Amino acid sequence: MAEPMKIRAQAEGDIANVKVLMNHPMETGQRKDAKTGQVVPAHFIQTVTAQVNGKTVLDAQWSQAVSKNPFLGFKVKGAKAGDKVVVSWADNKGDKNQATATVA
Repeated sequence: MAEPMKIRAQAEGDIANVKVLMNHPMETGQRKDAKTGQVVPAHFIQTVTAQVNGKTVLDAQWSQAVSKNPFLGFKVKGAKAGDKVVVSWADNKGDKNQATATVA
């Protein structure tokens, strides 16, 4: 099971500012383990989706080029206080994670 994500959503007029911190190793598959010398297998987030009140507002395809424990920030026009924001991801090994926040 993946570690929990941290998510915040703050209304600024008719725009919601959403910030998400995802806990993930984001291994490229090119780094060698210092102790064994073996290549560390690739393990990275492939898809990220964000929904506001069930409507998809962000659909991203990621690769190995994203840093460890990625931070994602985005703005949603038309969102207001009380709206439900759900951010989810899936990685190349089948792990999935999801976090929910209410726009404040």
